[in-house]
Parts: sequence; structure tokens; C-alpha cells
Amino acid sequence: MKQAREDVRNIAIIAHVDHGKTTLVDELLKQSGVFRENQEVAERIMDSNDIERERGITILSKNTAVTYKNTKINIIDTPGHADFGGEVERVLKMVNGVILVVDAFEGAMPQTKFVLHRALELGLPVIVCINKIDRPEARPREVIDEVLELFIDLDASEEQLDCPFLFASAKTGIASLDIDQKGTDMIPLFETILNYIPAPVGDPEAGTQVLISTIDYNEYVGRIGVGKVDNGSVRVNQEVVIVNHHEPDKQQKVKISKLYEFDGLNRTEVREATIGSIVAISGIADLHIGDTLCSPEHPHPIPFQKISEPTIAMHFLVNDSPLAGKEGKYVTSRHLRERLFRELNTDVSLRVEETDTTEIFRVAGRGELHLSVLIENMRREGYEFAVSKAQVLYKTDENGHKLEPMELTYIDVPEEFSGIVIEKLSQRKGELLHMGTGSGGYTRLEFSIPSRGLIGYRGEFLTDTRGNGIMNSSFNGYGPYKGDIQYRKQGSLIAFEAGEAITYGLYNAQERGTLFIAPGEKVYAGMVVGQNSRGEDMELNVCKKKQLTNTRSSSADEALRLTPPKILSLEQALEFIDTDELLEVTPVSLRIRKKILDSTQRKRAAARQN
Repeated sequence: MKQAREDVRNIAIIAHVDHGKTTLVDELLKQSGVFRENQEVAERIMDSNDIERERGITILSKNTAVTYKNTKINIIDTPGHADFGGEVERVLKMVNGVILVVDAFEGAMPQTKFVLHRALELGLPVIVCINKIDRPEARPREVIDEVLELFIDLDASEEQLDCPFLFASAKTGIASLDIDQKGTDMIPLFETILNYIPAPVGDPEAGTQVLISTIDYNEYVGRIGVGKVDNGSVRVNQEVVIVNHHEPDKQQKVKISKLYEFDGLNRTEVREATIGSIVAISGIADLHIGDTLCSPEHPHPIPFQKISEPTIAMHFLVNDSPLAGKEGKYVTSRHLRERLFRELNTDVSLRVEETDTTEIFRVAGRGELHLSVLIENMRREGYEFAVSKAQVLYKTDENGHKLEPMELTYIDVPEEFSGIVIEKLSQRKGELLHMGTGSGGYTRLEFSIPSRGLIGYRGEFLTDTRGNGIMNSSFNGYGPYKGDIQYRKQGSLIAFEAGEAITYGLYNAQERGTLFIAPGEKVYAGMVVGQNSRGEDMELNVCKKKQLTNTRSSSADEALRLTPPKILSLEQALEFIDTDELLEVTPVSLRIRKKILDSTQRKRAAARQN
């Protein structure tokens, strides 16, 4: 018989990027007494890996738990970026309600819509937390209306529309149920969770059922499955069967060797867990997201939505440039293969395929950010490799027509820049669906655009809007192929010979365009050293020295003025490279190069293609 377990609440925190989810979780942890009085606590404790801390984004969903009034509240902090949307969809299967965090100035944003839509579809109750009310330009009353409009647009039920609103400043650790009253602590939020989010329900006497919603990986214990106990109980040394809703034939007997529950930021070993508990299970090598662990007598899988398919792919290659192997620790195809396949342990939206050569792997993901985070992680771990330009993945319909992934893109820009944005996106096959005035004198533009139209656009967008524009996009299914797009108007400046870049050679080269390198840097023939101001590629000798005569002194060289080079970040370099170029990635450097380094062979290949 089903019954509720009153001493547990399971919630997820969902929001658009940068609206304060992780900071809010920090405060709930602090105010529930997880830390000792004198304990040093970092900001954004939940963002545990370096890239998350530097970029201020959450990439992987994290589990934590706090106790309030003898009730254990399991909290899951989720990512806000569309590229990591797959993480959010799965996590919602573990919880009985969500806290939707909305910035009191920015209001409801595209990603708010995406994550809220998923929560409402699953029939989850929502607590709306309007955060950053202490921002000088905050407009909480208008934001309430925006959020309610969003609920109506997404066909929320009567009960879901009647949701509680809280007004908080996660940074200062206060929340209030009254818009006109400043809170003093987070107690109103804790109370709302207990009163409004239902307790988990299940049958404690039935056979075991645990749906695995996330996978963690640890060098020492291997794969760790995280999921909620839906029915029955689970205990150490119990024999269970792995079944999967999407794979009816799968039935594998395994034994549970270790069982953990979450307590604050730690995992605590437990002997047994019952309905409603969120547990971590280790010791099962072949555990995947979407698997259900059942007792052998009743192997019934729990339904689970399929993980969203990748939309873009790039090739990862063994680095074979003249400077290969000098800066990286792991450089061979065996190293590269092991590392890419290891990533599949934790990242379910990623696909890695071997190609007909052992030196090249095809890696597909949800978007440019998704793949660039993987590249950055690998480079920090000491890997050296090369990557090609990202290409979108096409499909064909039953009539043989070519389909391509489409995105809904929302752009907020000051009015004077809206013209150039519309012009650029129209060239990239974008279609303007809606134009209106947003908050604070900004214009809100809504486009439907092919995913490939956005590849390489972000940097250009920031330049065109002088850094004042905000651009967000979310995947919107597949649509008919929109025709060819020309990406880059300018060609590359290519080094003519190997050597060291000299001031004199660079001085002559900078008249031709924008340089990416400084004097003293090692270059090789076929390496891209800058961007041409014209449309075609141009070869230059940046290692050229001035011929000295007995009358001219070498000190005259010092008078040559060089414009500082444009140093590309990883994202900018990935956006810049063209289809006939590669990005060489090492722990120390990022170098752009032509796929074919030899000038004559390159010209022959181009002639054949034309």
C-alpha cells in the first residue's frame, strides 16, 4: 500500500543562467547549520570544478541535503545553460517539487521557460523565488506578472498557478513572503518547502525500485549511480536486477556493495534506505542513466524520457603539427581514446565514435559550450590534441528531404544596435519572429535560426553591440535545410616558414590585418598568425629579419611600433577556425593552423574542390 514519508522532501532548484541558484543553495546550507560556526566557507560551494568556479556557471547537477525541523530536505542544484538541459530533464524525475529562481531585474528568460516547461509537464508543484530584490534596478512586481504569464503560456494547471511567491536576496541570506517587507533569514523559504512541497509517496512493502537519474564517476570506486527509492527499500549486499524502460531485453543481476545518502555536502554510508530517499550506489560497473534497480521477483522498469540527442559534432585528432608533443603530457591516440571514452561515464548527452583512422575521433554534443568545456577540461589535465570546426548534425525525413537543427534565439539589445543584429542574423538564415520593447530601454528580438547560423556568431555579436547585448538560445527541433551560409568574410594570414616571429616581420605583416601572435613566438609553415582584412588567405614571412649594412644600426629596429596582438580565447578560436583549418590545443598554447600545411598541396586541394 502506498504511503507518504513525511520526514523527507525532495526539491530541485531551476533557473536561467546567473539568476542565483547556486548562491541560494549556499545560504540554505549555511542557515540549516551544516557548517561549524568557525568554518571557512567558499562562495558558491556547490560549483566544485574549476571551470564552474571561473565561469560562474553550473555544468553538472549536484546533490546536497539539509535538515530543518527534523525533516530532511534533499536539494538538487541544476545547470541553467541550454547545452546542459539534458541534466535538468533527468533530475526532475527524482523530486516532488521545484523552486524556480527568477532575477528581480531580468525577469523570465528563455531558459526559465525551458526548465519550467519540463517541471509543469511532470505535474510538479512550483515555488517561485524572486531573487536579487536588493538590486538597485529590481522590478519585482512586473516580474510577478511575467512569471504568471509564462505559467499561462505553458498551460499550467489551476493548482500550479496558485503557487507561493517569495522575495529573496540569496547573497545576503534573506527571504520574505511579503513583497513590502524585508526578511531577516531563510526561514520563510524553509517553511514554504515543508508546507507546499508534497512528501515522497511509495509502497515500503513492495519490491525494490530505484531509478538512476545521474551518474558520478570516481577513480577509486568507479561508477556511482544516484537515484530515488520509489518503492520498497534498498540495502547493502542486496541482490538486484538492472532493467531499462527503453531496452526491454536488458536484465542483469548485480549486488549492491555500498550505499550512501547525502548529508550537507558529504555522502554518508548507510546500511539501508527506504522510499523517498535519494541514494548513491557504488560497486556496479555497468550502470547507466535510465536504468532501474529492482528486486529479482518484480523486475518492472520505471518509464524515463530519452536523453536529448546531440546537435553538433567536431573531430578530435592526434596533434601532428611540427610543434607536436612539446607541451602536453598525453599526446598519443591511445591517451585521447581512453580520455574521450571515460567522459561517456558521466556525460550522457555526449557521443564518441571511432573513424576509419585510429588518429581521429568524432565527438558530438549539445552545443558549442558543451564541447568547449570538455576541451578545456582535457587541456588542463595535460592532453594535447587538435580539433576541427564544429559542424551541425543533419537528418533526412521519410521523403528524403534534408533537415537541420533549429534554435529559438532571444536577444536583448539597446535599440540602436537592433538593426545590425537583425541584418547579421538574416544573413545567417535567421527569421525574425517577434520584436518588442523589453525592460530598461532594451529591444527584445526573437529569432528562429539554424544551429549552424549561430556557430561563430557570439564574438561578432558582442563586438556589434559593444558588449551590451544578451543572447540566449534553446534547441527547437529539426526543420527543413535553409541553404548555404557564408561564415567568415575575412581570410587568414598564414606563416610562410618555420622559425621565431621577429618584430620586423610582424611589423610588415600587421598592415595586412589583425595579428594573433607576438614577437618571439614559435611558428611553422601553414600556421595561421592573424586575420586578413580581405576575403582571401595570404602567406607572409613573419620570421623575416632586416638586412643589416655597415651604415645602418640594428637599434633602428626598436623604433618599430607593433599593435598588441589579439589573443583568442578557446571559444573565440573555435568560432574563428574555418572548415579547412584546425585548432591545436595544448596545456600551454592554442594555435590555429591549416589542415594541409604545405602551401603547394593546399593550392592543389583547393583547385580540385573548386
